Amino acid sequence: MSDELVLGLDTFGDVLEDDDGNLKTYAASIRDIVDQAALADEVGVDAITLGEHHRPEFAISSPEMVLAAIASRTRRIKLGSGVTVLSSDDPVRVFERFATLDAVSNGRAEVIMGRGSFTESFPLFGFDLADYEQLFEEKLGLWAKLLEEKPVTWRGRTRAPLTDADVFPKTEHGLTTYVGVGGSPESVVRTARYGFRLMLAIIGGSPTRFRPYIDLYHRATAQLGTPDLPIGVHSPGFIADTDEEAKELLFPRFKKVRDRIGAERGWNHEVSREDFEAEAESGSVYVGSPETVARRIATTIRALGIQRFDLLYTSGSIPASAAAHAVELYGTKVIPMVRDLLNS
Repeated sequence: MSDELVLGLDTFGDVLEDDDGNLKTYAASIRDIVDQAALADEVGVDAITLGEHHRPEFAISSPEMVLAAIASRTRRIKLGSGVTVLSSDDPVRVFERFATLDAVSNGRAEVIMGRGSFTESFPLFGFDLADYEQLFEEKLGLWAKLLEEKPVTWRGRTRAPLTDADVFPKTEHGLTTYVGVGGSPESVVRTARYGFRLMLAIIGGSPTRFRPYIDLYHRATAQLGTPDLPIGVHSPGFIADTDEEAKELLFPRFKKVRDRIGAERGWNHEVSREDFEAEAESGSVYVGSPETVARRIATTIRALGIQRFDLLYTSGSIPASAAAHAVELYGTKVIPMVRDLLNS
């Protein structure tokens, strides 16, 4: 397993505010993300991942399109989806799109596959939520075959069969695939079975409670004889010049998003300031000054023994200028601090 540490940034394409507090348009928000990714490339961020959503608070429904625009503005940063909702997409089309992205970016494309913690895409594209598990299992199996880049013969229940189907374009060096997992042991074992990398979505509570899933992945790869590949973690946060400024910018927007999702899902608890402070202190919200965030990230990397950490740097309608500043601080200050802390 490679020990190379990857420190990346995530965004779902939140619709951001201008400096007067007005929500920007979807189009302007997408252009902001392209600018922020170009800045991330300049300041040394290792990876940028864009989530796929089909909800009013998020601007990105087609990560590959935005990543292609980013590819034209960048030279070295890895370009990934976080996540591609494979269950409501077609694996062949996903492969074609990411192979194309890989070509235009000179080999920088990555895919993080997910079942979809948000389910709007299922009715939107004509899929039955009753097939939630089978859709992902079958399509992930087909995806594994497509990655071999040879003619594919496949049959399942969720899409038309394939017989010696060849898919183009071919890549030069293959596509890196992660599977996003939110806390299901079965999902961890499935990821190991297919020989994919594991990306843990840790969005609340102590990060150390996910250590058993990491240990399970290592045991599963050993028992199955599949590669023991790098493991990543994705968690929310925000960076500003001071702890106070970062928290004051993030909290009301973070609360609004979490409370809205909680109401939709039947949670009976709204996020309080005390909840937020506890997550910022020792949970899975990495918010504060560069030094504060760097120390918390380094602690998590050490505790979990992971090789990648991606910070979800937009949670709600953060002002676009503040989001850009957070990207700059992450690249110029947080990443060097994390590496220094881990090397010491």
